[in-house]
Amino acid sequence: MLSMTKKWSSALLSIALVSSFLAACSSNNNNSNTSNTTSNTSTNTNTSTNESTSNTPAEAKPNGLDISKQVDLQFYMLGDAPKDLAKIQAEINKMAEKDLNVDVTFNYTTWTDWDQKYKLLLSTGQPVDLIFTADWTQYQSYAKGGAFLPLDDLLPKAAPTLQQFVPQEMWDAVKIDQKIYTVPATYKEYVTNGFVWREDLREKYNLPKPVDLTTFEAYLDGIKKNEPTMQPLAVGADVRGALSDTYREIAHNPVGGPLPYGIGITYDKPGDVYSYWGSDEQLADLKTYKRWADNGYISKNELNEKTTDQEKLTTGKAAAMLGDNPTRYNATNQNMQSTHPDWSLGYYPFPLARGLAIPNHPIHNGFAIPKSSKNPERALAFYEKMVLDKRYNQLTEYGIEGTNYSVDNGYYQMVGDVNSNGFPREAMNGWAWRNPEFMLFDHSYDGVKAIFEQLDKVQKPDIFTGFAEDYSTYQAERAALDQVEKQYLYPLIAGQVSDIEGGLKTFMEKAKQAGLEKVQTEYTKQWKQYLTDKGIQ
Repeated sequence: MLSMTKKWSSALLSIALVSSFLAACSSNNNNSNTSNTTSNTSTNTNTSTNESTSNTPAEAKPNGLDISKQVDLQFYMLGDAPKDLAKIQAEINKMAEKDLNVDVTFNYTTWTDWDQKYKLLLSTGQPVDLIFTADWTQYQSYAKGGAFLPLDDLLPKAAPTLQQFVPQEMWDAVKIDQKIYTVPATYKEYVTNGFVWREDLREKYNLPKPVDLTTFEAYLDGIKKNEPTMQPLAVGADVRGALSDTYREIAHNPVGGPLPYGIGITYDKPGDVYSYWGSDEQLADLKTYKRWADNGYISKNELNEKTTDQEKLTTGKAAAMLGDNPTRYNATNQNMQSTHPDWSLGYYPFPLARGLAIPNHPIHNGFAIPKSSKNPERALAFYEKMVLDKRYNQLTEYGIEGTNYSVDNGYYQMVGDVNSNGFPREAMNGWAWRNPEFMLFDHSYDGVKAIFEQLDKVQKPDIFTGFAEDYSTYQAERAALDQVEKQYLYPLIAGQVSDIEGGLKTFMEKAKQAGLEKVQTEYTKQWKQYLTDKGIQ
């Protein structure tokens, strides 16, 4: 679940690699609405052994699948590997060798330059058998460009039970050009943003509760005055994703996104496409960021920051984030309180202020089989185990029971704290293979479920994430725009340019020279065709 939130800015880094990848590809030839209700039966099973309860008997062989030859699978996740990964991998392989005659290596990109590493994995032909996908990792564009194998014919042979488990409407929702390229997660959640702040400090200094941009800024100002050595707002190097895109989400009610190339589209009028870049709207936003920087709410060194915003909160270096999703907010709060039980975080969802909540689209979390896979059928059969076999699922989501966690009256409890525990809850970033029937939650997650219930009351369908951009006709311009954006727009967003109007004018001149008008025109054409094809008004 990331973090990490959907980030077009991250997706645009090192775009030249994507261009070369697409060229290489061209030459190579809701049942989910009920998934908040979970079953925690048989939760005391010791998931570290092969004797654990399983939906599929260990001796059963996949239908029609030849597993006589032992193979090695390369499984790739985003982010940082948990400390106890080797122990978990060893336990998984004890079962996988017996069940499928496979040995699996779990690989991680780290969160540093993950997007560049992700592109390299898909562009160099390196053997990869399973890889995480999401809208914020450009699943739609990669699938359209030929990065992944279609699963339509593989599923019935290698993972028929998984094919039946995922609702048909979810399979339909992830199709690109009428083909399935990823296995979607079935757990329904909201990954829209919300204000995050240190609630204990808010109460201590009697600061306003952040429920809109005005009260949020008042909170930041109060922190600056009362805690002068603490950074009021954590932003990080991805100033577009963590600051500009997030600010636009609460201030301008965009259709989805974040939207690329300075495109502006609102949810209520999806057919009215305009240029946010260079507009009075953007200028006003940039002035806000400059005021925040001048007031000391954000660091002057944000563009070089390597520490995650969540880590800044848990260690007490920062007092707020402009936005994060409910589930990750809860995880950050739990991690923080494991070492600082007297601290607490507060949260207020943007959708309650906007009057519009969009549940995560099936594309948001998934796993695909890259074209470079040497063993696609065995990989899909293994992934079926990850989702549907309770032993595999809970071991990779929660670790070893008794060592990493315990279960008390159906609730998950971490053993030790975030520093001493080698495998905290969902430490493998296994958002995509969550199975609602096996999920374990800590007591604090009751609060997240309560947030989801609030958001259910204002939910509307996701009309954006199904859009698959085809940038094959403007690859060069797209890459050039990425460089211009990082060189001229990022410093503006970070509040490091004194002449905002002059800086914006320079940025727009450089963007137009890089081909902005061509890119925006083609993107708009594709978007409007998508609206027509989907019958969206």
